[in-house]
Order: sequence, then C-alpha cells, then structure tokens
Amino acid sequence: MPNIKNLEELRLEIDMIDEKLVELLNRRAIIASQVGHLKVKQDGDFHVPSRERQVYERVASLNKGPLPPEAIRTIFREIMSACLALESPLKVAFLGPLATFTHLATMQQFGLSAQLVPQKSIPTVFEEVEKGKALYGVVPVENSTEGMVSHTLDMFVESDLKITAEILLEVSHDLLSRTGRIEDVRKVYSHPQALAQCRHWLEENLPNVPLVDVASTALAAQIVSEDLNAAAIAGCSAAEHYGLKVVRSRIEDQVNNFTRFIVVSGKLAAPSGDDKTSILFSVKDEPGILYRMLEPFARRGVNLSKIESRPVKTKAWEYIFFLDMVGHVSELPVGEAIEELKSFCQFLKILGSYPKAR
Repeated sequence: MPNIKNLEELRLEIDMIDEKLVELLNRRAIIASQVGHLKVKQDGDFHVPSRERQVYERVASLNKGPLPPEAIRTIFREIMSACLALESPLKVAFLGPLATFTHLATMQQFGLSAQLVPQKSIPTVFEEVEKGKALYGVVPVENSTEGMVSHTLDMFVESDLKITAEILLEVSHDLLSRTGRIEDVRKVYSHPQALAQCRHWLEENLPNVPLVDVASTALAAQIVSEDLNAAAIAGCSAAEHYGLKVVRSRIEDQVNNFTRFIVVSGKLAAPSGDDKTSILFSVKDEPGILYRMLEPFARRGVNLSKIESRPVKTKAWEYIFFLDMVGHVSELPVGEAIEELKSFCQFLKILGSYPKAR
C-alpha cells in the first residue's frame, strides 16, 4: 500500500520548495543585474522585447503541467519585471486613469514592478515618451468590434516613435453601480467605445435610460461611485477600485471582444522570429493605384494582415494608408516590398517591426 503523506508532511515539503525558489529567484536577480551592468558598458538597451519573447517561449516549452501555460507566463512576467526594476526603473506611460483596460494591458505587458504612469490623453502618452520622461507608452489602437482608434493612428503622422510591441486583451464589460440593482439605474456612463460594444444589450435592458459619454471607463466608475441612481460600464477591476457592485456581468454584444494595444518607444525592436511590421504612406489618387500599392507584397508572398485608410486633414479627398504585414523589416521580402512601394509614394514611414501578440 502506498505511503500517503499527512497534511503536516505536505506543508513541510511545500516550505522546503519555497525556500529553494526564493534562493533561485535571488540568484537569477543577481545575474540579471550583472547583465544590466554589461549593457551599460556596451551602450546597449537595458530592456529588449525580443529577449523577453525568447524567455517566454523557452519556459513554455519546458512546462509539463499541471500549471497552464498562461500561469507560467504570468509568473515569469513578474520575475522579469522585478529583475528589470533592479537594473533601472522601467517607466511606462499609458492612457489612464487607473483601472482602465489600457492599465490592465500595461500591467499584462510590463508586470507590477514597472513604474506605470497614467496620462490624460493619447497625445500626452506620446509626448512623455518623445521627451524621454517614459521609456515606453501604451495606447489602444483597435477593437475587434468597433474597429480602429483614430486618435492613435493620427498621432503617427507627426510622431517618429516606433511600435515595439502589441498586446491583445479580451475585453469584458460589466454594468456597475453602488446598489447593484438594475431598477435603480437612471443614467449610464462610459467611454463611447464601451457604450458601442454594449449597444444591443442596453437597447434591450435599459431602453429609455440616457447614455453619457466620458473620457474612460474608469472615470465612469468614479462618477458612479458618488451617485446612487447611475451605473457605469467598465471592467471588474474598476468595480474593485471604486467599491461598486456588479449589476450585470459580461454585457458586451460580441463574446469574442478583444482590444489591441500598442507599445511605443524611440527605437525599432530587434527581430524575434515571429514579427509584424506596420507602415503608413500616402499615394496620389490615380487609376490602378490600389493594385500598384499591393502588388509588391503579393509578388513576394508577404502576408498583409490589415489595411486602413484615413483622410488627410489638410487636403480634401486625399488619404493616408496604414498597413500591417507579417515579418520584420530587416527580412528581405518585407524590406524589398516596402522599398518598391516607396518609389511611387508621396511619403512612407515605417512605424515599427515588433513581436506578434499571442
């Protein structure tokens, strides 16, 4: 008959493992600090997103369970975040305030040891990075239900910042209030995107209740925390942060509701082996121009994952195009296709090559 350990024996075994984990974590931190000193001597970047991707891929391949892959990634994200904080404070600006989905995406990317600084607008996020006050900035760029975030795209026309990473976050909206009762709701506050993503639910369940646009879901929660007859559409983190109750959970119209965020910095990211490249460009409106835009990529087998147009604000009926493609700009097919496209563009800007989000 097998020897079954009692509760105290199992707890003692856990304590011994914890002791080894703490020892190994501190040993890792010491080596990471040595790496940081070498980077300073060699004038290298102290934070390398492609290296992070390699670590995540390696530990995922080593994982035999029972911990799920996402749990392993979360653990190592916090380990690397803490180690980076020992090398140098990693300051990250993001579209705030706290408890927004952008805040959650920023924590998902950089961990809890980074210095996360909320900003009031997308332009101020870019400004913080451009002035060197923050190493990175995080802003939303696209939602799977409502499409592109035009303010973010417009910023790249004037800014020279590069996209160095992207983050995919599943967005789930809750209806929150102080009382938790739907019959008390006389007004609903939220960000316009969140209201749009819950349009059908609101029409069916609160058809005559006024909807009020505010700057963020977190601001909506803050307003509602002081009003017994109002509700906010926001995430569960906002409920915890502002002491609200959930009236109804997961009220978004589309079950697969994801928002894509981008990380901007002053430098182009090194190849990770699984990258995406984004560009923006403008061409003259003439017969066959759409075919000529796409043909360099089709001929080289470069997969285009998105094309979006925006009107040029200074000229009527002229457009700027945003294009996403699979591959890094340093790879020949991608680089050659972009060079050929550039030959008949009025202007072209490479926004960045960065690891694809998983």
